[in-house]
Amino acid sequence: MNKKICAPAIFLLFAVMIPATCFGQFFGGRNVNRDSLIRVMDSLNKITVADHANMMSQLGIKAVRPGRDPNSSDPASQPNYDELKANPYCFYPQALTTFNGKKVKNAAMWNKIRRPELVKVFEDEVYGRIPDNVPAVHWKTIKEDKANLGGTPVVIRQLLGVVDNSSYPEISVEIQAQIIWPDNGKKNMPVILEFSWMMTDPRHPFGEGKPWQQQVVERGWAAAQIVPASVQADGGYGLTKGIIGLCNKGEYRKPTDWGSLRAWGWGASKMIDYFQTDDLFDANRVAVEGVSRYGKAALVAMAFDERIAAGFICSSGKGGAAGWRRNCGESLGNLASDGEYHWISGSFIKYGADPLTENDLPVDQHELIALCAPRPCFISGGSYEADKWVDIAGMFLSASKASPVYELLGRKGLSTDILPIADFGLLDGDLAYRQHHGGHEAGPNWPFFLDFFARYL
Repeated sequence: MNKKICAPAIFLLFAVMIPATCFGQFFGGRNVNRDSLIRVMDSLNKITVADHANMMSQLGIKAVRPGRDPNSSDPASQPNYDELKANPYCFYPQALTTFNGKKVKNAAMWNKIRRPELVKVFEDEVYGRIPDNVPAVHWKTIKEDKANLGGTPVVIRQLLGVVDNSSYPEISVEIQAQIIWPDNGKKNMPVILEFSWMMTDPRHPFGEGKPWQQQVVERGWAAAQIVPASVQADGGYGLTKGIIGLCNKGEYRKPTDWGSLRAWGWGASKMIDYFQTDDLFDANRVAVEGVSRYGKAALVAMAFDERIAAGFICSSGKGGAAGWRRNCGESLGNLASDGEYHWISGSFIKYGADPLTENDLPVDQHELIALCAPRPCFISGGSYEADKWVDIAGMFLSASKASPVYELLGRKGLSTDILPIADFGLLDGDLAYRQHHGGHEAGPNWPFFLDFFARYL
């Protein structure tokens, strides 16, 4: 987050990142005014700075390199969008070469040796480890209605996943989720699970065109949503709360502890657990989708949980599909700063501090995409003019570099390293890429992804 944004603007951003129920924790159910909001934001910022400083101290780091700032008047601080300067590092880690230098020659070697060692390094160095003591989740239906969605009779079920906090009652976690399905739907329906800013009612859509939920239920599938911020706050101020704080009993993280992206992915995994208990839904045919930071979460969730059948990864940028070794748009320094470090493990911060650089990372994001193989994965982004911060070319390059793993496992990758123009996708493989005209959203690519996923049902 850019610190030059004024406090009221920060609050507006903050307000859409957390569910409404969280406000009661901060304001005690009281009506608030502008001054109160600014005071709260100042308090949360101080908590974030202190938490980040604690992790820096654990790592023995005094400062991190600043991230890119599109609002800066200093050219040196602005993001680069010049492709001639976008590739400072010539060599990427080889997805099909083990860390001790052996070539991966077959699927058995990938599954038994290479994939497990990549998972371990991504946990140790980038996203953190889910602890062994994560408590159980009890799902309950809090509301269920019948409705009409674009001419299709549907059922809308609102869920609450209550996490057992008996080990530390001071912190409670209640996961907000929703499922919509055709009222006359058959059993074992495929499910599209979206990481959502908030629960949405597709009967009152934003913008033009059919809501994505309507497109899903018209195919006879179920459309589900989970609110990640109900699992773990989207800010460093929340790392001693939420599911991470509950497992740590309110204490600071250790360097290899999980960050918000893994926590949000854990929430998606808990929803798959729920789908396994209801024969309306086919837990073996669940696709995850998310945009921006939730695009990162969708890719992380799919990479680590092999039960996820497919992914629709939208505008995910750094920490998602875009490689760290690319100097374009957002930088590693942004994610190492106190504005975004909560997404990843504390140990990752060291790569944003001298003398280490992006080139010292033992992995890069094409290998995260490779962890999704051989399952179908659709990488998506907006046009260069409207969505360039996420590094459109970098996301494509990562998918291209992951393609050999798909091919080793008997699937089809992108089959090219030439970036396609907007509205012309590479959709005939099991690893797909499409850039649409438009901005930082999933909307224009929904029909293409649903057709892509339907091939596997």
